[in-house]
Amino acid sequence: MSGLRSGEVATAAGVNPQTLRYYERRGLLAEPQRSPGGHRLYPAEAVTVLRVIKAAQRLGFTLEEVADLLEAGRRRHRRADAGLQARARAKLAEVEAKIADLQIIAGNLRAATDAGCDDLISCAGQPCCPIPFATIATIAAGAADTDSR
Repeated sequence: MSGLRSGEVATAAGVNPQTLRYYERRGLLAEPQRSPGGHRLYPAEAVTVLRVIKAAQRLGFTLEEVADLLEAGRRRHRRADAGLQARARAKLAEVEAKIADLQIIAGNLRAATDAGCDDLISCAGQPCCPIPFATIATIAAGAADTDSR
């Protein structure tokens, strides 16, 4: 019986051994064989799977999304919207939307620092306040109304 022990796999993949067990419980990593002494013995490809999982997480995929991608890769007959191409396009759209939001936030913060705003409450009451408090409050109230429906 051959294979890599938990510590060897964890070290090679750059994760801790608890991560291996967690991924097993989540179904991301196949349950390994056991040695006669009860030690987990992973196939060498487990290191690759772990590296792929971590890389996908760095790209912004959640563990649930990673699990779906791994499952889609295991199936021969895939739906067109289940593969990496479709998921990567959707994730890219999410990231680009977040970037656009962050650029607006950065612009507002830059304007606040350029204007010398030092007190949040007094700044909010000034007509020259560069932070769009009124707009933010309106958007937040609208979102709360939508959420309560």
